Amino acid sequence: MSEKVEEIDERRKQIQEQEQRLRARMSKIRHKVAVISGKGGVGKSTVTVNLAIAFAMHGHANKVGILDADIHGPSVPKMLGLTGQRLQAGPPGIFPVLGSLGIKVVSMDFLLPDENAPVIWRGPLKMTALRQFLSDIVWGELDILLIDLPPGTGDEPLSVAQLLPEMDGVIIVTIPSEVSQIVVKKAVTFARRLGMPIIGIIENMSGFVCPNCGTKVDIFQSGGGKKIADDLAIPFLGSIPIDQKICEDADKGIPFIVAHADSPASKAFMEIVQKIEQFLENKNQKSQHSQPILLKKKEAVK
Repeated sequence: MSEKVEEIDERRKQIQEQEQRLRARMSKIRHKVAVISGKGGVGKSTVTVNLAIAFAMHGHANKVGILDADIHGPSVPKMLGLTGQRLQAGPPGIFPVLGSLGIKVVSMDFLLPDENAPVIWRGPLKMTALRQFLSDIVWGELDILLIDLPPGTGDEPLSVAQLLPEMDGVIIVTIPSEVSQIVVKKAVTFARRLGMPIIGIIENMSGFVCPNCGTKVDIFQSGGGKKIADDLAIPFLGSIPIDQKICEDADKGIPFIVAHADSPASKAFMEIVQKIEQFLENKNQKSQHSQPILLKKKEAVK
């Protein structure tokens, strides 16, 4: 019985030490932003990768990180041409893999023996893995860490929300279809119940413009993202049109925005990044303005 108690105490001590390291690591990262979706198939990881590249191109080179928090279906390494890479360990901890424009990437994919190996884990193991990614990885000083979460409101999103209560906000990715709109409401409710600020909604796959005739076709209808943002009083960050080259570049591990900077989709990503930066800047200003008031209250109590 005493051995059991000692094991529990030791485990509790390890978790406390890990959480201390996590707080120290995260204190060097200015902004933590999660990218979520109510359902799969909306291109959330593609959006995350291209947002990271857009941030790096918009004055944050070598200051952007991506945590691929999809334990069972990691895809970020493939999109950045990093398949087959491995995390490297050193005295301070474990170092992320460096991608295009100095983007720091951590993914379960870097720990698997091959790309066909499945991760057959229940919730507690996934929570442990995410805690290690945040506490043992030497992220260094970053302007922004994008956390690509799996679809839905299950273990991984809940774990990250609990591990990072200081999360700056979440970005919700959807497509214009009515089915996707219905599920987005669950993601919005999830974020609100956990007290995570909602930065806004991105409508992906928003119309297709024929490269030959220039005709626009709304494959998944149109305007769904804007409508649901208005209905729920959430900022609408923008629409990203369908571009065949986004998929082709992702399969090749080529950053789409770098290769096709003048495309409508690339311009949409850059405009969305500016809106996200504005949200984070406003949030910082509010925080700075509230600090002196708190200090005055403390002085008054004295």
